[in-house]
Amino acid sequence: MDQSIEKTLVATLAAKGLHIATAESCTGGLAAARITSVAGASEVFDGAVVSYANRVKEELLGVPEKILARHGAVSAECACAMAQGVRTLMGADIGVSLTGIAGPGGGTPEKPVGTVYLGIADAAGVSARLLTLSGDRDAIRARSVQAALAAALTQAEQYPARPEET
Repeated sequence: MDQSIEKTLVATLAAKGLHIATAESCTGGLAAARITSVAGASEVFDGAVVSYANRVKEELLGVPEKILARHGAVSAECACAMAQGVRTLMGADIGVSLTGIAGPGGGTPEKPVGTVYLGIADAAGVSARLLTLSGDRDAIRARSVQAALAAALTQAEQYPARPEET
């Protein structure tokens, strides 16, 4: 494929009349940067929230405090709440979230460095999946973003094509 995943994602979203938004913690806005690097992204990208602090996850994205207290910010539950929260906040069709531990510190035996949760939300529902990544901080962040863009593309491809305007 000679077209980058972000170009394919933007083209697919545009062809289907869809909008996307991102909520990122460990990736610090890298997914949003990749999407907005594509000419024409303004037609499909509504915005992003870099929610590094739990307070921002709660106050801006609506992640319930009980999720953070019970499961932590690096959890499937938090990723789902972030994806749904950014989707709602931005009025987007698809919300994508990333939360995890990129390292080099911060890992625990239960959640080692490289533990990342990817959330995706649309009108049909919300889900999260665990990514177990290796490498240094930059590699973990890059692989997380690549996985998020691929998941968003897969989600967008499930929608029917936008009807031709006559």
